Amino acid sequence: MRIRRRDALGQLFAMCAGVTRLGAEQGIAPDDPVLEPANVMDFARLAQTKLDPVAWDYLEGGSEDEVSLRDSREAFNRIIIRPRALVDVHEIDLSLELFGKKLSFPIILDPAGGKDCFHRDGEMETAKAAAAAKAIHITNGGIDKLTETGKGPVWWQVTTGGEFRTARTMTAFVRRLENQGCSGICFTTDIMYVSHRERNIHNRFVRSWCSLPGGIPRDAQGILPREGAPERTGIYPSRPFPTPTWETVQQLRSLTKLPIVLKGILIQEDARKSLECGVDGIIVSSHGARQLDHVGGTIEALPEVVAAVDGKIPVLIDGGFRRGTDILKALALGATAVAIARPYLYGLAAFGQKGVERVVELLRTELALDMALAGAPNLAAIDRSLVRIRGGSF
Repeated sequence: MRIRRRDALGQLFAMCAGVTRLGAEQGIAPDDPVLEPANVMDFARLAQTKLDPVAWDYLEGGSEDEVSLRDSREAFNRIIIRPRALVDVHEIDLSLELFGKKLSFPIILDPAGGKDCFHRDGEMETAKAAAAAKAIHITNGGIDKLTETGKGPVWWQVTTGGEFRTARTMTAFVRRLENQGCSGICFTTDIMYVSHRERNIHNRFVRSWCSLPGGIPRDAQGILPREGAPERTGIYPSRPFPTPTWETVQQLRSLTKLPIVLKGILIQEDARKSLECGVDGIIVSSHGARQLDHVGGTIEALPEVVAAVDGKIPVLIDGGFRRGTDILKALALGATAVAIARPYLYGLAAFGQKGVERVVELLRTELALDMALAGAPNLAAIDRSLVRIRGGSF
């Protein structure tokens, strides 16, 4: 169909006006560089140019052979969307209720350590972005000044179990979070040991660098310091204290009415144990493919975990999400929401708080557009019939 020049100019003007309105709503000028990246991976490429190579490897790397890291992306390509025709999609609704909170979209911000290697005061920048986006943020801590204002995000505190060494320390941890108005506790189950992350090992990476205000501490000649404790291989694994068990989860449950989510669940047996312990949700996660290698993509583990909980608690998922179609596929396979880390870290490295906000906005709008094109006007319309698996592998 031919379009008259006047009509084409009118459409172009409307499109530009839409971009201007979007920028104004976010407090961003229409010529701001944060609007130039068109998708998450554009932000990734920009972040790589801005970061020290050692910081980039820390952000982007996985464990050992990085097989699971590759699987986390490649598995999405085996899921085929089955779009529905002639469905009224003039309005797209992404809203949901999660753990008693009304959310505008099914995307939350995962915990991620070492943010100061990517941007100064990275945890606070991320928290402020989450607050602006009204998204759940699972924080590593250090955002007290923001939460005390009452203008912070809907926030959860992550723990790797160090606070659970004794009943006394566990109780103190829980009471502190309750008193600060925390909305929930995310217990990461898969970080009792740190894996061999060989990019870091080759770089002689020192974790404490990411606690420094300036991140990677190169001198004027670009040389990294040799002091500290660089990551290395050949150290036999041991811990001075017993690591948490399912009994620990039960103890935590007895201490608080805050929602508890277990992060790092990949198999149906552990999903059932989670139910037995009374937790409120699960995050299917491989820690960004940074812990045990060869566990596959998390999207491959999702169906068995969803089946095991049988709708009794929400199942969330992270790992490899870069597109709205990725999120749509996870929702179709039974996820209630999706958590992201590397995508917003790309935005953080590139533009700080504004970059995090923009990455969330891009994924939100991609998801809405993909739902419209697939004939799903709301989250309730997304179910298993919306996808098929190439080769029937999972």
